[in-house]
Amino acid sequence: MNAAPADQIRLLDVQALDVRLQQLAHKRRSLPEHAEIEALTKDLTQLRDLLVAAQTEESDCGREQTKAEQDVDQVRQRAARDQQRLDSGAVSSPKDLENLQREIVSLAKRQGDLEEIVLEVMERRESVQERLAELTERVSAVQAKTDDATTRRDAAQAELDAEAGSVTKERELVAGSVPDDLLKLYDRLREKQGGIGAARLHQRRCEGCRLELDVTEVNEIRAAAPDKVVRCENCSRILVRTAESGL
Repeated sequence: MNAAPADQIRLLDVQALDVRLQQLAHKRRSLPEHAEIEALTKDLTQLRDLLVAAQTEESDCGREQTKAEQDVDQVRQRAARDQQRLDSGAVSSPKDLENLQREIVSLAKRQGDLEEIVLEVMERRESVQERLAELTERVSAVQAKTDDATTRRDAAQAELDAEAGSVTKERELVAGSVPDDLLKLYDRLREKQGGIGAARLHQRRCEGCRLELDVTEVNEIRAAAPDKVVRCENCSRILVRTAESGL
């Protein structure tokens, strides 16, 4: 393949722009905010799971407290009715009076036991509520950090995308001035060779594979016509000759 030396030189410009696009894409993928957001999201998921569990426990305690308080109220009302009967003198039978007094004592004990249950549930619920408040605060704090990291990531990505858009337009402009057959060869090699399809020959060294050419290769390239597209024997990339090639 033949191409004017100036076209081959422009191929190096295309390569430089392609390298910059690769760098921008890598930088976009490697933004520190990605790892930060991933870690924060993991923490947030765990905290929200704990928060849901605490909310469920608090709700259960609330129902348990309500039931216990209702039980106390029922016993208190029954005891009040029995005491009213006793105080009214409506019960005259000694046996009935004894049974009524015994029931009042029993109800008092029952009420005391139930009130202990209410206190125990209230203490447990208070502990859960404290944990619930702590978890709610932690979720809010981690969410704020996540939002901040997301904002920073989006801003960084927007900046990189803007630069990539500018470089892409410049690449299209420069590539448009390179002959189609030369550009197709370059693109094919670039895809096969890790993003580098053309390299400068500098002081008898290929800047693509970083290997120095042997004497035979140097002589062959020296003897080649200026418009001949030469390739590196080691990496197959297009070798672009310049005044600093050492030929």
